[in-house]
Amino acid sequence: MSGDKDTNTSNIMEADPETAPSPVQGHGADESVDDTGAAATDGDKGSADKATRGSKKKAGKPSVAELQKQLQEARRTAESHWEVALRSRAELENLRKRSERDLENAHKYGLERMVTELLPVKDSLELGLAAGQGEDAKLARLREGMELTLKMFAAALEKFGVTEINPEGKAFDPEYHQAMTMQEADGQDSNTVISVIQKGYLLNDRLVRPALVIVAK
Repeated sequence: MSGDKDTNTSNIMEADPETAPSPVQGHGADESVDDTGAAATDGDKGSADKATRGSKKKAGKPSVAELQKQLQEARRTAESHWEVALRSRAELENLRKRSERDLENAHKYGLERMVTELLPVKDSLELGLAAGQGEDAKLARLREGMELTLKMFAAALEKFGVTEINPEGKAFDPEYHQAMTMQEADGQDSNTVISVIQKGYLLNDRLVRPALVIVAK
């Protein structure tokens, strides 16, 4: 029986020699391939890491010339912005002053048209007062009423900055007087106002109407 078992076993080995695995050959081949592939992969990774670190060093550290150029450009930009800011500030200051001046002039001379319209009324009152000269009692009452009205009217004009120009006996001033004619006048110096035909007026020191005068030769 033992002889039969040995005979059968030998026959099986001889009949299928390729079916038996070769542990030495199979295991050794796989390890050689794996070791080679792993070594190649590690080498590629190392070279890639070195290249990446080198590129980062180059990109992260600009040269001194580049830094100086960037600094000069930043200075030029800052100076340009500073000049624009100074010009804008000066323009705003000029605008503020001009607005204040216009507002002040509007307050001072806003009533100029009203004053121009009211001046003939004052002239008429003065003419009526001059015509009321006399000894009659009725004329006296008329004169008294016109005097009161004229005083009230003059006081109202003064509240708005209206000043009267009555240069009789004074030197002729072409800035405030308008000469209608020239006459010989005894005892008067040349270029002296000897008579005022119509009074002149100022509104807050601005001439509204010049005085119409007669000047001595």
